[in-house]
Amino acid sequence: MVSAEMKTYLELEDIQSMEGFASCLRDRLLIRLLFRLGCRVSEALAIRVNDIDFARGTVTILHLKKRIRLSCPKCKASLGRRHQFCPECSDEVNEAMRRQQEQRRIRVLPVDKQTLDMLEDYIGHTQSTCADDSVPIFSLNRHRAWQIVRDCAKRAGLPDLVNPETGRVRGVSPHRLRDAFSVHAMKLDDSGDALRLLQEHLGHASFDTTAKYRKVAGEEHRKWYEHLWSVTESPG
Repeated sequence: MVSAEMKTYLELEDIQSMEGFASCLRDRLLIRLLFRLGCRVSEALAIRVNDIDFARGTVTILHLKKRIRLSCPKCKASLGRRHQFCPECSDEVNEAMRRQQEQRRIRVLPVDKQTLDMLEDYIGHTQSTCADDSVPIFSLNRHRAWQIVRDCAKRAGLPDLVNPETGRVRGVSPHRLRDAFSVHAMKLDDSGDALRLLQEHLGHASFDTTAKYRKVAGEEHRKWYEHLWSVTESPG
């Protein structure tokens, strides 16, 4: 059971506190981008100078997803992981062919002026690193990015977060900042149009993935349940 004192997601004040405890401009900017863009850590680490349009106030995000496809070595038909015989040619499959496919999705995200100013300031301070516009502005790997987020959360005194459905305790990570952005957006506007815009912003292929944030932000189940009794109980 999840205690009422336990946090299930980070709030705006928590992110601001993490930024305040960042040890340098780079770390502060990383935290800010993960939250303000609601992007994945891999997407944040891939941002290049030429992905930023300061005039229009946008950042272009490239999401690269790698998938392994299995196929029959004889007829090249697609196979599932459990296939022992090919559904097309009926040959026994002793060892399927493995093909790696890359799926690229690009989306252009708006950025608030304060974050754009921070980006411009950071690029100005790291001109040697960002001299090549095609090189990522952060010279960090995923592990180091996770360390930065975790350490800033620890210095800010933030507790671990609890999954309200499974009860699993998890530390503050880059993805929790993405979750915080999504919940923040839904708390301000949980209309159908806002939900579709959030899906597009996050780059979710499935609408159901985005819809979970509406439930978390609006606490729909509890409100629905309390409403059942508020209309039947009269004041004593």
